[in-house]
Amino acid sequence: MSVSAKIKEYSHIFNETLPTYFPLPDGNERRVVEAMRYSVTNGGKRLRPFLVTETGKLFGLSFEQTINTAVALECLHTYSLIHDDLPAMDNDDLRRGKPTCHKAFDEATAILAGDGLLTYAFEILAQEKTHPDSKIRNELISSLAKGAGAFNGMVAGQMLDLFSEQKNNGLNPEKLIKHIEEMKTGRLISFACKAGAILGQADSEQLEALHNYSRGIGIAFQITDDILDVVGDPKLMGKTLHKDKEQGKITFVNLYGLEKARSIASDLIVSAQTELNIFGKKADTLKDLAQFIFDRNN
Repeated sequence: MSVSAKIKEYSHIFNETLPTYFPLPDGNERRVVEAMRYSVTNGGKRLRPFLVTETGKLFGLSFEQTINTAVALECLHTYSLIHDDLPAMDNDDLRRGKPTCHKAFDEATAILAGDGLLTYAFEILAQEKTHPDSKIRNELISSLAKGAGAFNGMVAGQMLDLFSEQKNNGLNPEKLIKHIEEMKTGRLISFACKAGAILGQADSEQLEALHNYSRGIGIAFQITDDILDVVGDPKLMGKTLHKDKEQGKITFVNLYGLEKARSIASDLIVSAQTELNIFGKKADTLKDLAQFIFDRNN
């Protein structure tokens, strides 16, 4: 089975499971849960949850043993998308081919839905179902908090992304874009790989290999996003394109050009695949996933 087919199969099972995490209240607060549920169930490739489960498989873990962590990560990722789409940020009307949360509901509800998903992610990780060992759960919570936060995490990457729109900001463009790409997209992808290893109680060599793999595919993923913003099909992408150039953002594409950006991403993918050699054949799907990230058209 191709990795594309595996992702599609996984997404189907994952998407069927998601609504069970979002029971709707009877009171007026129901609206914010509806907005949370609308956004988190609104399609997507589910690459991050897939990575959690696939890295967990390296250590003999099942879908059921990784699902809580995978859902928690998707909740946090979706919160970041809701806030990223807001008028004060990227000001987008479409996400995954459907109206963004603030368009489907309203801006205040969208902000609260993002807040709700962020906090719910950690509530899920704290559940005993996530892992029977509280030390493992605490490590997952700490790792996700750092990866998503303002001190060298995803929030820091988003801040730098907004800062990069300012002309004459005094920063070296190449250094800035590498830092943005690593944090904005890379940190959550790194957590996805690390989470499977934490759940599987990997040794230090295995953790390092998965960390290096995740850094490679994380930056390559963002570079590919930048490329698709220029040459992608809006119908396939399900969102507004060409916004990076309009907003004057620094990207690998406008810094190096399309061909050089593709070359950088390709080198990162090859390097990431090599990191997985210590796992032997068990890592074949993760190697194929790396190539899928580079080859994708949406």
